Amino acid sequence: MIATDATFAEAVLTTEGPVLVDFWAQWCPPCHMIAPVLDQIAQERPITIVKVNTDENPGVARDYQVMSLPTLILFHNGQPIATFVGARPKARLLEELDKALAAVAPE
Repeated sequence: MIATDATFAEAVLTTEGPVLVDFWAQWCPPCHMIAPVLDQIAQERPITIVKVNTDENPGVARDYQVMSLPTLILFHNGQPIATFVGARPKARLLEELDKALAAVAPE
C-alpha cells in the first residue's frame, strides 16, 4: 500500500493492528535493498506495510522526524511504537518487529 501526505492518517492512523511504514526515496539504494524483505514480511506476518515516498510527501516525513532513509516506523492501533533506521537483514528486522509487538501484546 502506498500512502501520501493526504492519505496517511486513513492508511495508518485509523488502521487496527500493526502497520509498518517504510519511508523511502527513489534515489536511496538501501531503500531498494530492503523493499523485497518488506514484501516477504508482508506475506509471512499479519502486518500491513505502507510505503511513503519522502520526496513526494515531505509533510509526513517531517511530522515523524524522518532524517535518514530508509526509516521504518511501526505503528500499533495508530500509535508509533518503534522506529528502525537503515536497511537490515530480514532475520534481524523480524526479531526487532517481534520484540516491539510483544511489548504491546495483551497479556
